Amino acid sequence: MFGRFAPALYVLGVLIAGFGFLMLIPLAISWLTADGAHDAYDEAVLITVLCGVLLSFFDRQAATRDAGARELPAGRPDLGDAAGFRRAAAVSAHRRLTWTDAYFEAVSGLTATGATVLSGLDQLPLSINFWRTFMHWVGGLGVVVLAVAILPLLGFGGRGMLKAETPWSDEGFQDHAAHCRDRQGLWVVYVILTVACASLYSVGMEPWDAMMHAFSVMGLGGFSTKDASLGHFDSLDIELVVIFFALLAGINFSTHFLAFSQRSLRAYLADIEAHYFLGILALSILALSVYLWPEAIYDDFLTTLRYVAFHSVSLATSLGFATTDYAQWPLFGQLWILFLGSFVACSGSAGGGIKMMRAVVLYKQVSRELTRAMHPRGLQTVRFGGRSFRTRCCTPSSASCSSTWSASSSLTLLMVATRLDIITAFSAVVACLNNTGPGLNLVGPATTYAVLTDLQTWVCTWAMLLGRLEIFTLLVMLTPGFWRR
Repeated sequence: MFGRFAPALYVLGVLIAGFGFLMLIPLAISWLTADGAHDAYDEAVLITVLCGVLLSFFDRQAATRDAGARELPAGRPDLGDAAGFRRAAAVSAHRRLTWTDAYFEAVSGLTATGATVLSGLDQLPLSINFWRTFMHWVGGLGVVVLAVAILPLLGFGGRGMLKAETPWSDEGFQDHAAHCRDRQGLWVVYVILTVACASLYSVGMEPWDAMMHAFSVMGLGGFSTKDASLGHFDSLDIELVVIFFALLAGINFSTHFLAFSQRSLRAYLADIEAHYFLGILALSILALSVYLWPEAIYDDFLTTLRYVAFHSVSLATSLGFATTDYAQWPLFGQLWILFLGSFVACSGSAGGGIKMMRAVVLYKQVSRELTRAMHPRGLQTVRFGGRSFRTRCCTPSSASCSSTWSASSSLTLLMVATRLDIITAFSAVVACLNNTGPGLNLVGPATTYAVLTDLQTWVCTWAMLLGRLEIFTLLVMLTPGFWRR
């Protein structure tokens, strides 16, 4: 009965069991620091490991071949990742909360969204805050790390999963990713950058705070140990560290690996997508600073530039940290930085949104069609970084963008139908769909998602899963073909 799903179930079981063992880390921290939260993990560890072990009993031989379209419907090996996120989120639910809020908080952590329903973070037990931010670190690199580093070690093909993160399967990033898979370089780069971030943080933070905020930054999550987020520290040095490492986390990790392995910056110069990423951010920061300066929200232009730069990078990369209430900005400024989070991060990064490569390809497709309308007999191609791509390679980008916009519109209408105002509804959906975290109005940087009803919270939870799993992963399970024998 479960024969053709054996590969997915086996890998899912291994991932869930591994996730259960990871919970031993905050359990140990709780015992060592005597923070009184150890009973929050006992049952969760037991249930998670048992579920994982039971699932991993499925036919090992069937699981050790590269799963194809018949084993995983629609040819999507990343369906295992979708189920893994949901199951992991369910067993991560913290029992001090209602089931709805606990599931939302866990999904927000694992999808590196950073939206929260919790307050009083300064008084939370250390192990709870550690686990919240550690979930960001585990889930931050997400599909990319699973595809090119973990799944091949389990004998389960990862190339199909990687398609969710890239707009075509046989160009550019795929070549880098295959190289990384052989060396497991993504894990190495991820750990090195996290340690470097925590080390620089330690100048203005306590060691535990430095570690936990490093988890959040490298995972581009946004959970903090303070209710005031990074505004609690009010430090320009810390903000500069966040900006630097958020930018690194927003760039394709295969580019970092190539730079590390070659001991050269040539990899960054060759990454055209990173050029768009940095260029659009620089122009946005400068334009928004000039736009906000006459509003006299801050004392001078340099102060304006400081806060605009931090929040532009934070939301564009889908990090979600805040140091001030940018809800005081004119609405255009708020909407613009929220809009940046929908496409600026690079493919293969820890960021959310449709990714910069897809956005650029979509723009070039539109430009090509305009040229074709004027010169119907001409030969127009889509070029990116000196390469030409066939029409079939561009189709996934268009489909992904269209699906994202359709989901955003539909979920916003559903939120408005629950009597939520349009600004809160739209920003909450966009922030969750792009895994950004804070939205506007009732879910702005100075508030939490606790103001939402249970139905509204579930809509946002669904949006986070859709966004992190690239929409098609979840939508395919709703199609009749998925359930057809």
